[in-house]
Amino acid sequence: MKWNPGCYRVRLFCDLCRVIALPSASLYLALGFLNIRLGPILCLPVYFAFLISWAVVKGNLVNLRHRRTAQQLGAQPIRQVVGKWPGNIDVLLRMIKAFKTSYVLDVYLQLFEEYQCTTLNTRILWVDQIITMDQQHSKFVLATGFGHFWRGYSQKERMETFLGEGIFNRDDETWKMHRNVARPFFARERISDFELFETYTARTLNLASKLTASGQPCEVQDLFSRFTLDAASEFLFGTDLKTLSGSLPVPGKTQMGPKGSATDDSWGAFAQSFEMAQQIITARGRIGYLWPVFELFKDKNEANAAVIQAWLDPLVRRAVDDKQRAQKAGIESPVAEKTFMQHLADSTDDPVLIRDQLLSVLLASRDTTACLLTFVTYFMAIYPDVARKLRSEVLEHCGSHRAPTYENIRDMKYLRAVINEVLRLYPPVPLNVRESRADACTLPPSDASYANEDPRPFYMPGGTTIMYLPLLMQRNPSLWGPDADVFDPERWLHPDRISQFVANPTIFAPFSAGPRICLGQNYAYNEASYFLVRLLQEFDTFTLAPEFQPAGSLPPPEWKSRKGRQATEQIWPAAALTLYIKGGLWVRFGKTEGSA
Repeated sequence: MKWNPGCYRVRLFCDLCRVIALPSASLYLALGFLNIRLGPILCLPVYFAFLISWAVVKGNLVNLRHRRTAQQLGAQPIRQVVGKWPGNIDVLLRMIKAFKTSYVLDVYLQLFEEYQCTTLNTRILWVDQIITMDQQHSKFVLATGFGHFWRGYSQKERMETFLGEGIFNRDDETWKMHRNVARPFFARERISDFELFETYTARTLNLASKLTASGQPCEVQDLFSRFTLDAASEFLFGTDLKTLSGSLPVPGKTQMGPKGSATDDSWGAFAQSFEMAQQIITARGRIGYLWPVFELFKDKNEANAAVIQAWLDPLVRRAVDDKQRAQKAGIESPVAEKTFMQHLADSTDDPVLIRDQLLSVLLASRDTTACLLTFVTYFMAIYPDVARKLRSEVLEHCGSHRAPTYENIRDMKYLRAVINEVLRLYPPVPLNVRESRADACTLPPSDASYANEDPRPFYMPGGTTIMYLPLLMQRNPSLWGPDADVFDPERWLHPDRISQFVANPTIFAPFSAGPRICLGQNYAYNEASYFLVRLLQEFDTFTLAPEFQPAGSLPPPEWKSRKGRQATEQIWPAAALTLYIKGGLWVRFGKTEGSA
């Protein structure tokens, strides 16, 4: 029978029958055989004690089986987190509490530091879950051992209502089909892309200029999200969603939304649903195996999905209708003249499949580039020398008004260095998840980030979730030097400093790696570069306006006493599928009088 990832309640029921009914029946038979009768006072305590004992014994037997298989493979078991309560429930509760105020991914970093390793098995509720910031293990999962892993059952369940049949939520033949359809559309650079960038960049900077002229700051995370969404919608659909024409966040009045600012208009409804769906998926992942227990009577993402579908379905229907009319008229347009949605409609008549694939690509093109532009602006604000050097390079290659060309962008080495350094410290997808296939395999020896590492490979149980953490890997001092937490674009300009990266490119993987590497990475680099050139032609000063950040969006005071970036961070980076800044980023743009 084909497994339906949307039927999580059925899966939970079957699992509970297996986990509870079997031990319950065993207890009943054992008590009957021994002719033991328990009174009502003892019945429940004995029953629960038996269930816990059953889980502990079963967990120990699973561990024993894993150790034996690991020994046969000449591998070592992945080190396990050891809590004080059965099933590491205390560890789970501690992590859930820490997520509320911790720096992005710091909960996992503290575990790695506590156990002095870069790959761990959290073993929550007796279920293996591997977390890793080890470059060798990430490389194996994404590239060299790609065939041993897939998205898997657990992730599909969490994301099904939101992303459905899209490329980010499918494996094997469906994934290959999506990939093959998308590849020719994204594998080329088109002059029309720059024309599209110019249109929406001009609209965005016009809004920024008006705010600056009126003396107001701008919430740039929201503004850049609108820019990337409108540009992406025309690129994908041939339709301008006109989010740049909607109501912008108001300084000092706009409330905090799921991943930034909340605005009260049709765009705000779409954005809130789009972002809340990601928050719910993230919360499910943190709860882990038992998340369906909290959604037995209502899928929390159904309402969000309905709002998103109400936006997309009319566009999909129009594309399918246009295709049918063109077929009847005998008209066949070349791929170069089609939008991505028209290209998709040519490959299938299934409107749900088209919509889900569009949503996946929209998520990637909107969130990731907006995240990159937001953090570049943040660094230009806190490091004015970087902004001045960037502007100087822009003026040298493009002057104060001329639109950049592909050649200009290729020649602006410092611009690319800044972008790469931002992507290193703040990869738009800071963590990701895979699941091992049914057969066990071995992960290669670790990076040896800590002393006295065992040189043997690691045993990876079959059917086990592994979470890899690009943000932690790309800040690992053993890979990037003692200044790994420092924002320093110069590291991308000196051959001796990037030699290790050149020798081992997967230590920097903001667009993933291997067969599932992002098809749109060149589009993202070009879009971000084009926008930044135009931004720096228009403005030469960038200043944070923390007084307008919503309550609860500035870093907690306790961060000051910690190490790494959080000790000096002026914003609160957080993650829900993609990286974002809590409460958005309020910035004042400026242009020095008399500047070119």
